[in-house]
Amino acid sequence: MTKTWMITGVSGGLGREIARAALERGDIVVGAMRRPEAVAAFEALAPGRAHGVVMDVTDTAAIAAAVAKAESVTGTLDVLVNNAGYGLVGAVEEASLDEVRAQFEVNVFGPLAVLKAVLPAMRARRAGRIINITSVSGLAVWAGTGVYCASKWALEGLTQTLAQEVADLGIKVVNVAPGGLRTDFATGSKVIVADKLSDYDGLARDAERIMADHAGQEPGDPSKAAKAILTIADVEDPPMHLLLGEDALKYAGYAAQGLAADIEAWKTLSLSTSFDA
Repeated sequence: MTKTWMITGVSGGLGREIARAALERGDIVVGAMRRPEAVAAFEALAPGRAHGVVMDVTDTAAIAAAVAKAESVTGTLDVLVNNAGYGLVGAVEEASLDEVRAQFEVNVFGPLAVLKAVLPAMRARRAGRIINITSVSGLAVWAGTGVYCASKWALEGLTQTLAQEVADLGIKVVNVAPGGLRTDFATGSKVIVADKLSDYDGLARDAERIMADHAGQEPGDPSKAAKAILTIADVEDPPMHLLLGEDALKYAGYAAQGLAADIEAWKTLSLSTSFDA
């Protein structure tokens, strides 16, 4: 059955690949992008089924207008993919509060504003699917990307809770956590902190160095990732989490093992805080 999609951040990267995969199988896609000049190229992917809307996820008025247009064009939105985002690279202490706020505006408040705009119609229909592109960094931290990790952890927590809240309303929520994908994330979709401190030139600088050295050599194939996301959009009972890539499985596994080990090692102290019977 043909599905209708709204996908943010379709100018390139994973968002573009998800849109392309959906269009190739005959679906209808409303793609949101920041640059008006990118609309024509997007709509040329599938004339009549690919619809571009100009939207900055930090502009709530633009979000409302874009979602209204999407619902008008498609009649009903089956799937929302919150994909737009970027990474701030630098040690936690190095990041200015303005840089931190800007990161959260795009990676947390932006997706929140978009999903709040689509939820009323989904609730009314008692149907819909929200797919949030988080990151393995929302489950496992990486020195030198602490603010980015924090934004993805926030999105994870927010939408895991949302999934519980809308479960009885026929709406499914999935957090997709990719590892490294061969997109422009390590180049055009990252921002490096403006002010650096020499004390962090060791481990905290590794993220910046690794991204620069391995750009274009990431292990994940974005077109295959897009097909996996289409699968999740179709299945009746999708998972709460979908990890994409061997590296995502590895680092999330390390994080889970570390948490389990701490829980077990300090269980006695944890239980010592209970009131005596």
